[in-house]
Amino acid sequence: MSTTTIDTDGPPPDVAPAQPRRRISGRTLAYIVLGGALVLYLGPFIIQAVTSFKTDPDAAANPVSLVPDPLTTDAWNTVAGNNPAINAPILRWLGNSFIVTLCVTSGRVALASLAGYALARIKFPGRRLVAGGLLAVLAVPGIVLLIPKFLILQRLDMFDTYAGMILPLLADAVGILLMKAAFEAVPYELEEAALIDGAGVFMRFRKIVLPLTTPALITVVIISFQGSWNEFTHFLVATSDPDKATLNLGIARLTAGDLSGGTQFPLKLALATLATLPIAIVYIVFSRQFTRSIASSGIK
Repeated sequence: MSTTTIDTDGPPPDVAPAQPRRRISGRTLAYIVLGGALVLYLGPFIIQAVTSFKTDPDAAANPVSLVPDPLTTDAWNTVAGNNPAINAPILRWLGNSFIVTLCVTSGRVALASLAGYALARIKFPGRRLVAGGLLAVLAVPGIVLLIPKFLILQRLDMFDTYAGMILPLLADAVGILLMKAAFEAVPYELEEAALIDGAGVFMRFRKIVLPLTTPALITVVIISFQGSWNEFTHFLVATSDPDKATLNLGIARLTAGDLSGGTQFPLKLALATLATLPIAIVYIVFSRQFTRSIASSGIK
């Protein structure tokens, strides 16, 4: 009687190559989906930047064309203040935005880290009540605070001042709660070891706990910079001086004034591009550091 020997050392020849093919096809499909999402996400920004180098007739006739015909920098010359027909201190507005944003971001990071550490580590009466109050603040629409802000700024003689534009934005409930959660994730045993060596509260905060919360700290930086740069309603009630307007406020007033007649798409989109670039640059730079911080820190 003859016997049949079955080779069980590996899968059948017609089955083994199927898995690599499925992996390749799945990866290709994923790249196609990501590429399509990237085009949909970046497409409007690319069209915005390209249109800023077009003429008004070309922008009106070919709004989605990626090739300016003809190529011109008239819109950017106006942004630079070289167009006598539009008398707007655009570069001054840009400088005001950087001054206010940097001050607000620095203040928010400092206050959020200190307040978050106090709520996470220091036991004091009413600590839970304060944390609950921060959550309640998030439920209040910002629009209902505009008139009280205006009245308080006028009463304190802070209207049309940089102090009135900056100080009310320094406290941020989101940043405080984010840092509180980050500090609570740090093992308290690390602070106990430093406490035995005689380290005070601020020393433990600055030398031990704060470096371990770098990912959350960078997140607060990104959120604070983006929020203060894009802020509009607060500055609307904080100043009426054109020389103290931020870029977003100045663009809104310019669009409602000198740019209200006609299309002038290239100039409007040049201003929009100018307002978008700082946010994009900050996000790209700090998002890389955020990823590295997560990989190098001990927080899980």
